Amino acid sequence: MIVVTGATGNVGRALVDRLVAHGEPVRALTRDPRRARLPERAEVVRLDPGDPAAPFRGATRLFLYVQGAGDRMGDFLAAARDAGVRHVVLLSSGIIQEGADETHPIHVMHATVERQVRDSGLAWTFLRPNAFATNALQWRAQIRAGDTVRGVFANALTAPIHEDDIAAVAERALLDGGHEGAVHRLTGPEAVTTAEQVAALGRALVRPLRFAEIPPHEAGPDLFPHVPQDALEGFLKTIGGLVGTEPEITGTVEEITGSPARTFSRWAEDHADDFRD
Repeated sequence: MIVVTGATGNVGRALVDRLVAHGEPVRALTRDPRRARLPERAEVVRLDPGDPAAPFRGATRLFLYVQGAGDRMGDFLAAARDAGVRHVVLLSSGIIQEGADETHPIHVMHATVERQVRDSGLAWTFLRPNAFATNALQWRAQIRAGDTVRGVFANALTAPIHEDDIAAVAERALLDGGHEGAVHRLTGPEAVTTAEQVAALGRALVRPLRFAEIPPHEAGPDLFPHVPQDALEGFLKTIGGLVGTEPEITGTVEEITGSPARTFSRWAEDHADDFRD
C-alpha cells in the first residue's frame, strides 16, 4: 500500500492517477473525501490530525507533500514509521541548494520538513523541483476575462516543469529500488520567460494574449494567490533575480523515467481547458 498526501493537489492527483493506472494499491489522503473526485480504485481516506496512525495501517511507502501534516509533521512521520512505513518520498523545493538564502520563508519551510524526514528513521528520497508550470494557473481569471495578463518581470527566466513529470519521478522513486537517500533536482527542458509563457497559452487557446508588466510594488495577493502573504515580498525578490539569469536545467526526469520532460508549450496544451470559461 502506498499512502499519498496532497492527493487532490496537482502533483498528488497526477501520482494517484499513475499508480492506479498501473494497478498499485493507493490510499489517498484528503481533508474532504466527498469532494476529492479521485479514481474509484483509490482508497480515499480523510486526513485526521487527531489520529495520525490511521492512514498507515498496512502501508509501506509514503508520498509526502511538505504541508501534508501541518504543524504535526513529527507525529505524522513517527506514526508512519511505527505502522510499518519504510520509505518516504518528499516533494520538497529546488529553493534548497548551495548558496541559497536560508532565511527565505519558503526555504525555511522545506528545509525544516527535510530535516524532520531525515531524523524520522525512515528511508527517504527528496524531490526538489524548481518552477512549477502550474504556477501559470494564477493567470486563469485574467485570461478568462480578456486578452491581457498583468504581472511582474516579463523577462524572468525559468524552466517550468509539468506536474505529471514530477509525479512520474515520484512513481519510480516509490516503486523502484535505488532511490533511498537520493536528492533529485527536477526542471522542465527549456528556459522560457514569463511573457513567453503567456504567449504559449495564447497559442494553445488559439487567442492572442499579451503580457503587461507592472512594477513589483503594485503586485498583491490577487496576482499570486498560491503564495502566502507573509512570503510574498521574498517571492517577488526571487522572481526579480531571475531576470537575465539562465535557469538550472536538469535531465533528471528523462534519466529516471526514460521519457524527456515536457515543455511549457505542452503543458499549456494539456491545460487549455482550465483557461476557458
